Amino acid sequence: MNTTSFAGLGIEEPLLSRLAEYGINEPSPVQAESIPAALSGRDVLAQSQTGTGKTLAYLLPVLQKMNTAEKTLQGIVLAPTQELAMQIYREAEKYAETLGVGVQALIGGAAIKRQLERLKQHPQLVVGTPGRIREILALRKLKLHTVRMVVVDEVDQMFQLGGTADVEHILRGTLRERQLLFLSATINGEIRNLAGKEMTDPVEIGIEPEQRTAKSLEHIYFLTEERDKIDMLRRIIRHYDPSRTIVFINHTDNIAEVEAKINYVGLNAGALYGDADKTVRAATLRRFREGKIRVLIASDIAARGLDIEELELVVNLDPPPDTEHYVHRVGRTGRMGRKGLAVSIISAKEEFIIRKFARELRITISAREMYAGKVIEPDASSGGRSKATPGKGRVSGLSGQGTAKHSGAKEGTAKRTPALRAAEGREVVSGSASGSAGGAKRAGTGAVKGNRTNGGRKNDRDQDRKNKGAPRWLKEKRNKD
Repeated sequence: MNTTSFAGLGIEEPLLSRLAEYGINEPSPVQAESIPAALSGRDVLAQSQTGTGKTLAYLLPVLQKMNTAEKTLQGIVLAPTQELAMQIYREAEKYAETLGVGVQALIGGAAIKRQLERLKQHPQLVVGTPGRIREILALRKLKLHTVRMVVVDEVDQMFQLGGTADVEHILRGTLRERQLLFLSATINGEIRNLAGKEMTDPVEIGIEPEQRTAKSLEHIYFLTEERDKIDMLRRIIRHYDPSRTIVFINHTDNIAEVEAKINYVGLNAGALYGDADKTVRAATLRRFREGKIRVLIASDIAARGLDIEELELVVNLDPPPDTEHYVHRVGRTGRMGRKGLAVSIISAKEEFIIRKFARELRITISAREMYAGKVIEPDASSGGRSKATPGKGRVSGLSGQGTAKHSGAKEGTAKRTPALRAAEGREVVSGSASGSAGGAKRAGTGAVKGNRTNGGRKNDRDQDRKNKGAPRWLKEKRNKD
């Protein structure tokens, strides 16, 4: 069988024409493996890196197997978060329309009355979050006895969020001979146990399971002091100049503060986190997709599984809690073979976490430094700074080509303020001083602390407390004034 085309996998018209309209002509590896198995009615347990086309791997066969003559619910797609469920729903609508299949979203946070009204139209496919679907089941407004296909996307996240009880409750209401598909970037023991309990002779698909992040991704990290992370983020974004950036943080309690600081340093930012109102989250995500927001500050839950076109840069402002979170964070970029850059901004005490991720994921996460507007490789042999390497310009050119690009036009020589030029000038001096005997010790971002009296250091600490939250270059300007 020819598996180099969707037609060879068994996909029929009019889905083929709709795929061609969107410029999708060849299946990805996970699609080539999953689609024939799903079309044949087999249960599927599929593991593949993020950004490899898992959504179409199950949507295409599920939609093709729908009986449009039956105005009953035939399939359910479950997703762990509202944003991912809405993303899947929009994708399903694009392809269901050409088949005449009715699709409805049942997502938590939206008006339940409106959802109940739309259920009267008898959709054949429902995409939703487990909690909202179970809530509607309790109201006896949804019946599952006709459901023949169930898909659980990002099943590992479903476990982390405690949604497996809802999933199992939903599965118990479906037909005994129903078809079940589990898909995720990571498969652990819990998932295998659930699959063993709920599935019948599943086809297990592992697309390079040892390669858990995309090969097109470059992984780097920058060392800096904790208080200078926002300024380092500003410098990184100015240097690489991506059209869109997602910045991940660990604690949503700090998200408003981080968003305000990033806006304060001149980068248009918005926040996406689980506790926010659904309409606010949807509006923020829409503005980010449209390019009206350049930097999206996100929690792991809110951004899980999101597919943002032309997303070139992902930044970990806080180190991920574990390797699974790292895989899903960096998987927002470098999707479907496109190049992407994953940057972690860490303090010295967090460096061991990056080494752990590199070891467990079997990837290279390279150290980098910002020096005089350029990204350089630290020279471990001499204890000083290495020769500056050329900047890469936009992230889409991260293959070694291109000429040096400093911090974008906004940080060019002609447009820099005197205070910023002075701050950068001090970095150049401190960089040369670090290689000489008796030179001052280098801080995380390369700034050097000179010899000061005790009184001077106390004054600096007092000034730092007054300016807490402001970027370093602004603190230095105020100190100078």
